[in-house]
Formats: sequence, C-alpha cells, structure tokens
Amino acid sequence: MGTEGAPCGREHRKDRALELWQAIVLGLVEGITEYLPVSSTGHLILASWLLGLGGPERKAAIDAFNIVVQGGAVLAVLGLYWPRVVAMLLGLLGKNPAGRRLFVNLCVAFVPAAVIGKLFNDAIEARLFSAWPVIAALALGGVYMILLQRTRGNRGTREIDDLRPRDALVVGLLQCAALWPGTSRSMMTITGGYLVGLRPRAAAEFSFLLALPTLGAATAFRLYKDLAAARQHHTPAFYEVLGVLPTIIGVVVAAVSAALAVRWLVGFLNRRGLEPFGWYRLGLAGLLAAVILSGALAAS
Repeated sequence: MGTEGAPCGREHRKDRALELWQAIVLGLVEGITEYLPVSSTGHLILASWLLGLGGPERKAAIDAFNIVVQGGAVLAVLGLYWPRVVAMLLGLLGKNPAGRRLFVNLCVAFVPAAVIGKLFNDAIEARLFSAWPVIAALALGGVYMILLQRTRGNRGTREIDDLRPRDALVVGLLQCAALWPGTSRSMMTITGGYLVGLRPRAAAEFSFLLALPTLGAATAFRLYKDLAAARQHHTPAFYEVLGVLPTIIGVVVAAVSAALAVRWLVGFLNRRGLEPFGWYRLGLAGLLAAVILSGALAAS
C-alpha cells in the first residue's frame, strides 16, 4: 500500500504544480501592476481565475505565491534606485545628511502600516481577501483619483529632499488604507505625496522607495508564516505545492517587468496625471462585477 501510494501522491502534487507559463503570466501581472495605482491584488485575482488557478486545493498556495512574488518588485526598486539606497546607508554612517533624512522619513512612513498590518492581519485576510471587497476598493479608489486629479492636478513643487517627518507620516497613514486589498499601496502613497506638495516624479519616487520596507516586510512575513504553518501541520509549503522553479521564475519576471513599469510610470504621471488610472480602475471593477454576477467566477 505504502509503495503504491507514493507515486500517486507525487503525481497529485505534480497536477497541482504551477506551469512555467502560468508563473510567467502571474509574474508579469505582479510586476506591471505593483507600482501602478491600479491594484496588483485585483489583477492577480482576475489573472488567477483566467488561468484556472482558483480551485480550493491550490488557493492557499496561490495566495502565498501572490505575496511572495512581490519580492521581485522589491529587487526592481533596489536596482533602479541604488544611488538613493547607498545615500541612506552613508547617512546612517553620518556621511550623507540628505540620505539620513530620507531614511528617517521612510521609517516614519513605514511604521503605521507595519503596526496596523501586524495587529489586524488575520482579520483582514478573513474578511477582505475576497472578490466583492476588492471590487469595492477598486471602484472607490478610481473615484478618489479622478477627484484628486481634477481638484489638485500636477501642482506640486517639492522634491523628496524637502520632505519633513510630518509629511512622511501623512503618506504613511494613507498607506494604511492599502491594507484593504484592491485599494493599491502605490495609489495611496503617490496621492499622499501629491497631498503634501510633491511633484509627480518625486511622489512616485518616494512611493517606490517606501515599497522597499513595506513589500519586503510583507514578503518576508508571508514566507515565514507559510513555512511555520507547514512545519506545524506537516503540510507542504506553497513552493512545494506549486513548484520551486515556477516560484523562482515568477519572482524574476516580476522584477524585470516592475523595473520597466516604474520607468514608464514616472513619465506618464508628468504628462497625464492620475485620472486615466482612475477610469481604468472603474472599468476593471465593473468587469469583475459582471464576471461574478454572470456566475463565471465565484465571489469567495
């Protein structure tokens, strides 16, 4: 019995594994949408459904993959903004005052979401990681960006070096709203930069740099949580369910596509502002709602 059951178990895990092309698609979706103010969560939900990955046997593993693949987006920012990172490291050594100020501001902006996320992570996952809350967040975010662009426009005049800790705190408090899946961390931090008077380019850059501790911590926490649960319950970790190679490929693809998206976004914000993203979010919310109401996608 034991020897006959082992191949079946391996075959069952193989059946659940993520195909390389599926990992590439999810990596592209994550990388392209992570830094755009459109909600990577909403897009990953739609992409997972279109790829046929919504089954209950893989849901927990796919949810973990969709968080851990954010590590690729972190690597993209590290590669693109390494001079800023070096400046912050020199600032900690007392050799770069501007780098030290930036480091302090990023810490101030990071703390609110880190604290609230840690306190309410389980409640958020239980109540908000489903289709209708994500759709509501997409729609509300779309209206918010359209109104903000029409009332404030691209009138900011300040640069990152002009930020004070109280300005960074405003951005950090707004980032807390992104704990609601579908809201978009990038949307809240970029618009937070607008509200404290940053130029569009500077607001986007501060948002990207703030992703380093925020996404880095979220990725590490989810990885730790998944591994701890696997050890405790003697179940396979998400990468064992989906496959090690597809997981690595997804992270690499996310890194490359995120780097390209970051470069594009900075120029687009200067030319067109936030409003096009607002209309896009409203369209995506309507599409998801229509798919669910048609019965093609379960709203669980």
